[in-house]
Amino acid sequence: MARGTGRADPERDAPADRPLTLARTGANPVCYTGMDVDGTVRSLLAKGDADGAATAAIEAHGPAILGYVCALVGDDDGPDVFSMFAEDLWRGLPGFRGECTLRAWAYRIAYHAAARFRRDPYRRRAQRLPSSAASRLAASIAASGMSPGSRRDRLRRLRATLDPDDQTLLVLRVDKEMEWEEIAAVLSTDAGSESVTSAGLRKRFERLKDRLAELAKAQGLID
Repeated sequence: MARGTGRADPERDAPADRPLTLARTGANPVCYTGMDVDGTVRSLLAKGDADGAATAAIEAHGPAILGYVCALVGDDDGPDVFSMFAEDLWRGLPGFRGECTLRAWAYRIAYHAAARFRRDPYRRRAQRLPSSAASRLAASIAASGMSPGSRRDRLRRLRATLDPDDQTLLVLRVDKEMEWEEIAAVLSTDAGSESVTSAGLRKRFERLKDRLAELAKAQGLID
């Protein structure tokens, strides 16, 4: 169970060597371990199967990313943002250059989808989601990944008081156990902006932990 999400996180909870099986319409299931996702996606792209590559990427990383976007925007809006993420990944994957891991790239897409939603949530809610393979796959993952209630609602509300970058840093480092280089890739902005470094993230994380400890004590979550 992913810490602080109240739902199972296949990326964390499954043994690292347990194969993942991806059933794709009109094709044989693709089986691989978590470490093989990048290679599988590259191979499918090289064969010209962009849809298959996107399906593999979303099914492999989607459940964990669903938990991440729900942490950023809440459980009610999380599935809509997740569908936006799936559409963006589906369209953008053929241009993925491999400058970071596929997982970091996928989380960066999710981060930007959540940012777009926060800028104009009412318009986003009113939009009719496109009936595409990406949105259908996203809906299937969201339906299986959402769970009612949470034993850690107070902790989640505490996290919700953080700004999106701090929420992202906390979720990716604590819940997803990402390396600093991957987190830096997720939080990096457009070219020309100040770069995000691993050293800077470590310092920011230490300050964030101290701040959260103070807030948790004030709310009686810890002694």
